[in-house]
Amino acid sequence: MQMRSYGAQCTARRRGTRARLGLLVGVSILCLVVGVGSASASQGDVAATRTYLEVNYGFVQLVASKIKPIEARLHEVQSQVARECPMAAIGSPEDAQSEQLSNEVIGTLVESAVPLLVHPAALRFLLVAGGLHWSDAGLTSAVHSYVAKLEKIAILGIPSLCTDVRAWAASGYRTLPASTLSFEPQFMSNWVSAGELPAGLTRYESASERPLLRRTHQLEDEIAELEAREAETWRMIMNDLVLLP
Repeated sequence: MQMRSYGAQCTARRRGTRARLGLLVGVSILCLVVGVGSASASQGDVAATRTYLEVNYGFVQLVASKIKPIEARLHEVQSQVARECPMAAIGSPEDAQSEQLSNEVIGTLVESAVPLLVHPAALRFLLVAGGLHWSDAGLTSAVHSYVAKLEKIAILGIPSLCTDVRAWAASGYRTLPASTLSFEPQFMSNWVSAGELPAGLTRYESASERPLLRRTHQLEDEIAELEAREAETWRMIMNDLVLLP
């Protein structure tokens, strides 16, 4: 679940926020290194886990707080497609290319929600989680991979769905446009939901963190319900385009 442009004023504000948060994160990491330098690896793992759970909760809380505007934005996307390119893929086959365009429909919905999540909580998650390390290399890799995928989704941008479907139709449904061939694999290989709790974290969680975990899971359930509901929006867009998955 998702960080980009609202114009020059917001860009400047985000840069200022990024700089301040970057300084805070740098200081925090330095303090952690100095404070835990001679401590055991398990103590460092516990500290990293606590930090991750806190920033992950902040990110999930942000996404959950935006559920209503996200839904409204996705419904706007469907209305726009119905208005601007109805039946653009009429007569198209159901094949590997139609599947790629179906994935582009999903990507259009996800990327359309991204600007609603431009917020310090999202930036803090990316900056802090991306700098954490555990003695378990697999856990560190899982967290860093998740962060990298979120960062990629944040910068992909919204594809020109109507333009791409029309280009495919103009080729006689033989050739996908370069824009689809570029966007679709990048989106599908990086598409993740908001909130990630790798299994390896459980070894370092404490009883005091259980309330935080319960709240996190509750919010993740709300986000999962949003995703399930919006499958219907995807279906409506597919029908508007007369595009087979």
